[in-house]
Amino acid sequence: MSSERARVRALLDTYGRTYADEAGIRLKDTPQPLYQLLVLSCLLSARIQANIAVAASRALSKAGLRSARRMKDAAWQQRVDALGEGGYRRYDERTATQLGDGAELLLDTYGGDLRRIRDAADGDTDRLRKLLREVPGLGPAGVDIFLREAQAVWPELAPRLDVKAWQGAERVGLPTTPDALLKAAGKTTEPAVLAAALVRAALDKKGAEEIRKAK
Repeated sequence: MSSERARVRALLDTYGRTYADEAGIRLKDTPQPLYQLLVLSCLLSARIQANIAVAASRALSKAGLRSARRMKDAAWQQRVDALGEGGYRRYDERTATQLGDGAELLLDTYGGDLRRIRDAADGDTDRLRKLLREVPGLGPAGVDIFLREAQAVWPELAPRLDVKAWQGAERVGLPTTPDALLKAAGKTTEPAVLAAALVRAALDKKGAEEIRKAK
């Protein structure tokens, strides 16, 4: 157990930051930051480097596109330009269209408030996943990202560790069963931070190898 605790400490010291935090999103259970997280999840789910997706999220925020209403009302070219400023050029035109369509869906169906999706799911995570999948551009990977990060403010989701997080746990030599991993992490570790750290470890083979050596 001592070696596992040491690996957890090394993991969190190295990667202990959520993607929302990196993108400058002060996540709260309110419409604007939840929408920003949804957009970030869409960007991260594409086959593009995470740092580029985070930069694009920041650029959209800088352009004032922080809510479904602002995103819908923005010109398509404005969305393209913001994505390009963040380096998100490979998928900028398609993503600009999806962001506009997604914002329109959220406004028409939920008044732009993702808490209403949560209410509609009524505690059923499978139902929540299904409703989120209706958002253009948010595939299974994007839904996983959103739920993994949203558990910080939607505690009924915690602890939530998806396939990529479990890959990270295996890579750094931590238990790959929920009870054993949470025991090793300790009660003070925030599930959203732990999950993000494990995902980052899964994506960084060299860094994960160093963590695995911690004693």
